[in-house]
Amino acid sequence: MIKKIGFCGLGKLGLPVATCVDMNGFDVMGYDVDSSRMSKEPQSYREAGPDKTGFFNDFLARSNLKFGSLREMVEHSELIFIAVQTPHEREYEGITQLPDERKDFDYSFLKNAIKNIAHYVHEDKIIAVICTCLPGTMEREIKPLLNKHMKLVYNPFFIAMGTTMFDFLHTEFVLLGVDDKEAADRMVEFYKSFITTPIKKVSVASAECTKVFYNTFITCKISFSNAVGRICHETAGANADEVMGALKTAITRIISPQYMSPGMGDGGGCHPRDNIALSYVARKHKWAYDPWNDLMKWREGYAGWLARLMIKEGEARKIDQYVILGIAFKPETNLIVGSPALLVGNILKTKGIAPSFGDNTVCASSEYFSSEKPCVVLIGCKHERYSGYKFLKGSVVIDPHRYIADQEGVKVIRIGEGE
Repeated sequence: MIKKIGFCGLGKLGLPVATCVDMNGFDVMGYDVDSSRMSKEPQSYREAGPDKTGFFNDFLARSNLKFGSLREMVEHSELIFIAVQTPHEREYEGITQLPDERKDFDYSFLKNAIKNIAHYVHEDKIIAVICTCLPGTMEREIKPLLNKHMKLVYNPFFIAMGTTMFDFLHTEFVLLGVDDKEAADRMVEFYKSFITTPIKKVSVASAECTKVFYNTFITCKISFSNAVGRICHETAGANADEVMGALKTAITRIISPQYMSPGMGDGGGCHPRDNIALSYVARKHKWAYDPWNDLMKWREGYAGWLARLMIKEGEARKIDQYVILGIAFKPETNLIVGSPALLVGNILKTKGIAPSFGDNTVCASSEYFSSEKPCVVLIGCKHERYSGYKFLKGSVVIDPHRYIADQEGVKVIRIGEGE
């Protein structure tokens, strides 16, 4: 049974997962090229505990996590998780309109980590890569860098920032892309000791495909739901929550009610960029049809419609101040990567409008735009506290989430409720 675990990369994914593994009785040592991350001091990003309550920082502080040099971490570990970034450039993050060109992820950090680890591996060890990669990456970029003692497993996680610990411990399934039977059996034994969900053993390439198709299918569900919201908004008497509430009961064919509430577009550090990256693959192979480009254009078109609606309402009431309230990519987190609210803001900028942004979950000093003049306000993220806000009379509040109540002297537009 594997007992000694290493983590190379202690960012927003690696450190919470390392803490979860430590909580389950394993001897865990972490390493990061940024020495400031090799600490049990509170982290700046907002993460819940393993049951979605409390704070990750409290569990980190009580953990038995150890930290060491790269060499010390490698020598300590039987199983090494590689949790380094595979980023996209900023224009492929999903907060700006799509450029014409498409690009693969940047694998330089992952390749450097593998090369540096290989220098210290002199006996058999399992190397579990958990970063998101496009299909074929392990074969093309990573396997040539392994030495004979490095047993590769591609083991991407299905987590969301803000609830990383819960999602890791309660994942729908564990995905193992494996070539080596012994490594596969040891990984199964490791996970079965503390996770009860199904374990899917597939080829490395199939695991790469599964990860990005999982993420991009979520974008499809969200885009569809927002299209329903827009049509209902423009149809007298229609109500998006009634429509989607009915569709959510179709658990045989539509499968799941998750991501089926109209609101803002898909966001975060995975989904938009994965769609853009798969669009790159489609173009690389000269496909006649690029569904991922269509999904991102669908998402972008919805954001553009919200921006135009803000402008329309401002011009109708001679309001020249525009506010996007809530810029985190999802409620109650402080992360803005892939934020659909920022996408709306950037579209407004292309039309000569510089909106103000407020979100004190992201930045303590940044909250609702303190103006003495009426504003056009878009609720960009469904933070619960906004439901009790009192807006200036004469303002227009555009609410894609349909949870802001009517207020005297304020026009509240709940997207998805046909007038």
